[in-house]
Amino acid sequence: MPLIADCSITARPDRGIIEVYDSDAYVGDDEALTESRSRVVAGNGYHLYLHSLQPDIPVQINIRIWDAPQPPPTDAEGTTTVTLEAETGLLVVNQLTYGPAGDMTLPRPGVYDGHATWTGRQDTAAYHEATIRRAVQEQWGPDQIGASWQQCPSTEQYTLDLWFVRESELDDEDD
Repeated sequence: MPLIADCSITARPDRGIIEVYDSDAYVGDDEALTESRSRVVAGNGYHLYLHSLQPDIPVQINIRIWDAPQPPPTDAEGTTTVTLEAETGLLVVNQLTYGPAGDMTLPRPGVYDGHATWTGRQDTAAYHEATIRRAVQEQWGPDQIGASWQQCPSTEQYTLDLWFVRESELDDEDD
């Protein structure tokens, strides 16, 4: 079961959220966004929301496309199944306030099933909280706080393992 394509993008989880969506799927989904707060990763088929427990330390987003279904890794903190439709074949990784962090061209447009996994989420959140407490106690300036994010001993990482399942259904605009 070979890996067909992969991409790694670093993004800041502004307000604790990173989005992954097809380049034509501009409209978000409040219900899926809310659901991500309890499930970590949630979506509506066109939009995925990845929920970090902290808003400042950059996280790693890995997107891997396989030629067949893959089992989730056994060493992840958590996992959930996902479906993502990419009619254009271009996935965007977006930071809410800062805009796109990067994109990935899929081998072909269509519907992809898979799973999302995450690691380092709890450790990064604990480091963030401890750093904020220390910054307040020691009256750090913005530069010192920003530098501390670069020294985080763990890497918060989200991995989307996806495989093609079918072509997108064409919309009949005459209806």
